[in-house]
Parts: sequence; C-alpha cells; structure tokens
Amino acid sequence: MTKGTTKRMIIMLIIAAVLIGGLVWFQHFKNTMIAKAIKGMSNPPQTVSTQVTQSSAWQPTVEALGNLRASQQASLSPQVAGIVTAIHFRSGEKVRAGQVLAQLSDAPQRAQLAQLQAQVGQLQAQLDLAQTTLKRDEAQLKVQAISQAAVDTDRANVTSVQAQLKALAEQINAQKAVLAQATITAPFSGVLGIRQINLGQYLAPGTAAVTLQALDPMEIDFTVPQNQIDLVHVGMKAQVTTNAVAGKTFEAKVIAVEPQVSTTTRNLTVRASIPNPKGELLPGVFATVRLTDGEPHDYITLPNAAVAYNPYGATVFLVKDDGKDANGKPKYVAEQRFVTTGLTRGDQVAIVSGLKAGETVVTAGQLKLRNGTPVLINNSVQPADSANPQVPNS
Repeated sequence: MTKGTTKRMIIMLIIAAVLIGGLVWFQHFKNTMIAKAIKGMSNPPQTVSTQVTQSSAWQPTVEALGNLRASQQASLSPQVAGIVTAIHFRSGEKVRAGQVLAQLSDAPQRAQLAQLQAQVGQLQAQLDLAQTTLKRDEAQLKVQAISQAAVDTDRANVTSVQAQLKALAEQINAQKAVLAQATITAPFSGVLGIRQINLGQYLAPGTAAVTLQALDPMEIDFTVPQNQIDLVHVGMKAQVTTNAVAGKTFEAKVIAVEPQVSTTTRNLTVRASIPNPKGELLPGVFATVRLTDGEPHDYITLPNAAVAYNPYGATVFLVKDDGKDANGKPKYVAEQRFVTTGLTRGDQVAIVSGLKAGETVVTAGQLKLRNGTPVLINNSVQPADSANPQVPNS
C-alpha cells in the first residue's frame, strides 16, 4: 500500500467517524426535544370541587311511580241480543251486588217458559192419576183380582211420567238461564260510570252498557328496579301521594309482588291496596309510592354528580397528596377509583364499597381528569347534595 493510499484511507475514516458522530448526536438531540415536547403536552393543573367523604344514617327506602286502579272493575254488557226495555240506574250511582241495572226484551223467552210451566201442570196431573191407579191395582193384586203384569204396567207409567217431569224441570231451568242473560245486574258493589244505553236501543252481545268500579279500597301498581327487590315484601306499609289530592298522604299496604322480574326492563311489579272510604282517589290517577322498611344503615354518601356511570362500572376521582412544589406549597393529583353504588335518595347516592370515610372526592370538574392529572381545589361551587330536594315555588 502506498503512502498516498494510506493517507486517503485515514481521511475517509475520519469523515465516516464525523458523520456517524453527527448522526448519533442528532438522534440524541431529537429524542431530547420529543421528550420535552411530550412533557410540555401533559395536562396542566385542573380546577375541581371536592368533598370529604363521611358516613351518614340511611333509611332503606323505595320510591316509585304508579297508576291507581279500582280493586274491582268491569264493563257491563248483555250476553244476548235484544231491545232495551227498562233502565234502572243513573250515571255515577252507587249500586250493590246483584242489583238489576237494565232489562232487554225477553217476551218470546217468557212465553216459552210459560208453555213449559203449563206442561208441568199437565204432567203432574198425569202423575197423580198414575200413582192412584198403581195404589188401587196393588190392593186388588193382594186379593188376586188383577194380574201382576197390570201392576207392573202401572209402575212403568208412574216412572215414565216422573222422568218426563224431571226432563221438563231441566228445560225450565235452562229457559230461566236464558231469561237471566237478558238482564244486566251488578256483579259487585261499586260506583257506576256514565250510561251508554237508551230505551229502545238494540244491544248486541258484548256491547258496553255502563262501567262499574269498586273504589274502596283502591289499588296501585308500580315497579321497582331489581337492585331494590330485597326491600319489598307483602304486608309492608307504604305511603301514597298524588297532586290530584294535594297535601294529603294515603296509607297503603303491599298485597302482591310479581314472582318474576321483567326481562325487558329488569323491574319487578308490585301492587298495594289503599283504603278510600271518602272516594277521594279515582282510577287512572298518577301517584308516588314510598316504602320504608327496616332499621337505618350507615353508608358513605356522595352527590350523584360525583359518580361517573360507565358500562364497565361506576368510578370516582379522588384527590391525593403529591408532596410540595418548588415554593413549598402542597401539590395534588387525581386518582381514579372504581366504586359500587347502592340506593339513591334525592341528589345523593350510597357507596357500598370502594370508599371509606375521610377521603377527598372530586364532585365537579372530573370530566377533564385522568390518573395523575394535577388539580387545584376550589370549593366555592358545589353540586346539589340534598337528601330531600324541594321544587321551588314559582
């Protein structure tokens, strides 16, 4: 290798070393700048409102909405077709069970019944004659003045007439049942609705003549979610309120619970009975039901706005101490935590698990937080947190 060749090689090596060194320095410089940029992109401190958790007494309560219904209700109609010949009631009248309300034309049926009853008289006379003949022939048979065959014939005649009378009695009962179908009667005691028929009107079977409602007691049907079904049982007391009777609370009692939960709504249907001696409540009225049972329990409570409900579970953000900053002031960061929620009352929700008393929870501003976000606390504004919120009067 010549001296010139060696010199050129050394120069090339130096140039390659400079290039490689430059690339390494540039890569290091780029990584440093990216790290600074990412650090600069981190969340700035976010202002939030907080609340220190504490335990409070919580009375197990179920509150639901429902519709009032009559304990018994029916739309009264005839079983057979006919012309209305008599109306024995007024709209809105109170009636007793068995009271006749309306009569349809039944002249042909009554005429047929009269014929059947006349036939009964004829057959009864035949029976009397047959029995008399049988007694006379039985007496003559003892002195052998008549044959046994004649007596047997007499007995057969008596039996035949008795069978005809029995069959006729069944026909009469059937005819009376047909007559009864032309009469509209009250199946139970209650209050009638508005009359839907008039004298001389032709009624087809099933055509409504009037409605009948038993208003004392009343009933209310309502639903409760599946996470509250353990708080509802037959026999428990309830309070019912409605703006149809403002300012009054009606005492009720649970009388039935549906034995299955709806697969569509995951709710359980419950029925309660309400005494209504003054008739203040009417079917169809919208009402609120409140059920209270058992002893109070202690729960951690939060404003409902503090909890984020997600498909994967309910979460809250806690404020954690992160030491002090360069000026010696305390630093705080956000920490997300899963919780299990329970019953609600007003603006509050009970926390069954996931929190303990004394922890600081974010109540407002949590939508802009994630784990590790620095936070600044400003509690000048707090979300609604009333156990029994009231609608202000306008």
